[in-house]
Amino acid sequence: MAQPLIKKDDDRDDEEYSPFMGIEKGAVLQEARVFNDPQLDPRKCSQVITKLLYLLNQGETFTKIEATEVFFAVTKLFQSRDVGLRRMVYLMIKELSPSADEVIIVTSSLMKDMNSKTDMYRANAIRVLCRITDGTLLTQIERYLKQAIVDKNPVVASAALVSGIHLLQTNPEIVKRWSNEVQEAVQSRAALVQFHALALLHQIRQNDRLAISKLVTSLTRGTVRSPLAQCLLIRYTSQVIHESATNTQSGDRPFYDFLEGCLRHKAEMVIFEAARAITELSGVTTRELTPAITVLQLFLSSSKPVLRFAAVRTLNEVAMTHPMAVTNCNIDMESLISDQNRSIATLAITTLLKTGNESSVDRLMKQITNFMSDIADEFKIVVVEAIRSLCLKFPLKYRALMNFLSNILREEGGFEYKKAIVDSIVVLIRDIPEAKESGLLHLCEFIEDCEFTYLSTQILHFLGIEGPKTSDPSKYIRYIYNRVHLENATVRAAAVGTLAKFGALVDALKPRIFVLLRRCLFDGDDEVRDRATLYLNTLGADGQVVETDKDVQAFLFGPLDIPLVNLETSLKKYEPSEKPFDINSVPKEVKSQPLAEKKAPGKKPTGLGAPPAGPPSAVDGYERILSSIPEFSNFGKLFKSSAPVELTEAETEYAINAVKHIFDGHVIFQYNCTNTMPYQLLENVTVIVDASEAEEFSEVASKALRSLPYDSPGQTFVAFEKPEGVPAVGKFSNMLRFIVNEVDPTTGEAEDGGVEDEYQLEDLEVFAADYMKKVAVSNFRSAWESMGPDFERVDEYGLGPRESLAEAVATVISLLGMQPCEGTEVVQSNSRSHTCLLSGVFIGNVRVLGRLQFGIDGTREVAMKLAVRSEDESVSDAIHEIIASG
Repeated sequence: MAQPLIKKDDDRDDEEYSPFMGIEKGAVLQEARVFNDPQLDPRKCSQVITKLLYLLNQGETFTKIEATEVFFAVTKLFQSRDVGLRRMVYLMIKELSPSADEVIIVTSSLMKDMNSKTDMYRANAIRVLCRITDGTLLTQIERYLKQAIVDKNPVVASAALVSGIHLLQTNPEIVKRWSNEVQEAVQSRAALVQFHALALLHQIRQNDRLAISKLVTSLTRGTVRSPLAQCLLIRYTSQVIHESATNTQSGDRPFYDFLEGCLRHKAEMVIFEAARAITELSGVTTRELTPAITVLQLFLSSSKPVLRFAAVRTLNEVAMTHPMAVTNCNIDMESLISDQNRSIATLAITTLLKTGNESSVDRLMKQITNFMSDIADEFKIVVVEAIRSLCLKFPLKYRALMNFLSNILREEGGFEYKKAIVDSIVVLIRDIPEAKESGLLHLCEFIEDCEFTYLSTQILHFLGIEGPKTSDPSKYIRYIYNRVHLENATVRAAAVGTLAKFGALVDALKPRIFVLLRRCLFDGDDEVRDRATLYLNTLGADGQVVETDKDVQAFLFGPLDIPLVNLETSLKKYEPSEKPFDINSVPKEVKSQPLAEKKAPGKKPTGLGAPPAGPPSAVDGYERILSSIPEFSNFGKLFKSSAPVELTEAETEYAINAVKHIFDGHVIFQYNCTNTMPYQLLENVTVIVDASEAEEFSEVASKALRSLPYDSPGQTFVAFEKPEGVPAVGKFSNMLRFIVNEVDPTTGEAEDGGVEDEYQLEDLEVFAADYMKKVAVSNFRSAWESMGPDFERVDEYGLGPRESLAEAVATVISLLGMQPCEGTEVVQSNSRSHTCLLSGVFIGNVRVLGRLQFGIDGTREVAMKLAVRSEDESVSDAIHEIIASG
């Protein structure tokens, strides 16, 4: 493929030149008429094809007509015997094959070339033919392809093998018949042939674990000569080791000797591939790591940038789980800090920060200071995050690290970079008490010149929480009040709120805060004035305490346990009247978009049976349905409705899903039914529910669906009583029962004499998570502290072997049904520990908060420490019971 050629002129250093600059599709299509000349000019034709290929690869689209016309013109070039032009023709046919019609007409020309005496023709013809062929033609040329695989010319053999890899996706049964020939090609002395043959053979056997194991066993005995194939073999060996790890009881690791032997290979790519494979072994020990670390250390001093980069990147990953194993490489990595390649230097620094000891911190900081000005923001963010981790590892060094973060905070940088620094300082303030006052002052100094509104408001919010807890809160007032005069309206409003928080928590500052808030009453922005008025009244500026201290602090610092989208929707619906807006009427549950009902293709369910479109309307819609049914009128207030659960497979005669409605002492199953049979009318539709595996439930009421025409959704209900306030669980078997009436297709009328029928549905389960609403909190730490430790319950659990820490975290979140807070549901790759924060409301409208600490060891065993706080002791115990029984 031709690429744009770039040339720089001595007199015009800033301008770039390309032979393709300014070309247009229309002009090139006109030039393509040269393909029709009686006397072909190979050089000119090649130039036109190059332009067409350039346009296609730059994203230019050809219409079906244009592509077909160009294709037919290109096929005329087969009459030329110029080898270079013929190769361009092959490329053009491959590029046009998806968009042009009748590409199959070149089959005869390609088959002729496939049997040519010119090897270059044969190889390219095979590639193109396999690209445009269908199953019928493939059967005809299969014999030629099998012969090509074992051809003496490596170019032809590789072309056939690569084509086999592509064809395996569309015609696997045919390609699998080539196993013997591919097996023979694996023994080829040609490097690329062996590489392609091994790749194809592995794909043919990839669904047979035993066959893959046998393949690896046979090839690790030394029959692979190609470095590329050896790298592939190392990857396949790692796969076998990983799959056999759970089945191996002894301490021996299969194939480890082979990987270690590859560290002494003469090809650098093989050495690196083996070293990386060893470092990625599950539960790798220090003894196993040592030889791999040794060769990576040698690569650090290589003259080749690619080797230095590969080595330092691998060591950076190893440092996350085995920092002590990488320590011996620190001297070599320090020399890379001044490497001309900034990616290598950044990885070297972050690795040193992960593996360094307390005595090396000051030296590292001096080296990093000079380095930071030379790298892009994306690299700076990586360094900042590494410094944050180092500070938490060595808290006594917080002064040097905090000063470093403060200095780079004042330098030029984009939003993400500055946010990373601010976040790091906030983490250090929260986790290292001694760093609080200096860190807050650094943040105050930063907002004086901060150009980002979001960061300014977040810092002011944080100041309002942490500032009043310091030894001298008054020194922050000047910084905060300056924001009222010097910033935009959004920041001014945030500053007013922060001043009010100081006034609420620091009695000595109240008179001064009152004066400052009164000045804000003359601000030019409505929100600033409104906030100042609200806070003055709340704090009792006229000497009258209109609220208790507890109420004031709850108002200013209490978590907003209402989703903003729900609050916004409720406020829009509120109509001004004498009755004030009641914030308690706002739904607190975070509702995800309900699953769409299964239906006939192209049809959209309507009516109340269709899931509501958004979170607030979903709750309102379900409540309206249930309140209109007399049998359920005495069940009380609806606590929660689940997302629809599918009870039938796709494209079946009847599409049924169920919604679980949770009340304090009852559970109602709403079965949403859609009849996808055009000439059937269903009558007296009910669901017969077997609750033998749900002992705590007893059926108390049901409501049948009188009629269910084609493609007109309807609902039937079954209600169960359960112990009040108890998160009872169980499994329910479901049988759809109905009377089928045939419908006359000409008149559309149902015929008499219906037949009773049944249809088995999937089981429906009620889980403990069904009794928990997902309710977010804006500030988890504040909510946790305000909840208090009175009803806190803490315990530790072993979760057994897991694929990863992320999988364990996701499982527990799903089991509890609570809302992850502050993005803690995301687990960093290769993390050995993680903290997850959850919040919710348990049945009975009891607020619950959970702090979960996970850890994973080398054998992938996961342990968890769960701390739960709630407003009810029995609820805290119930959450632990869910984990213990789950």
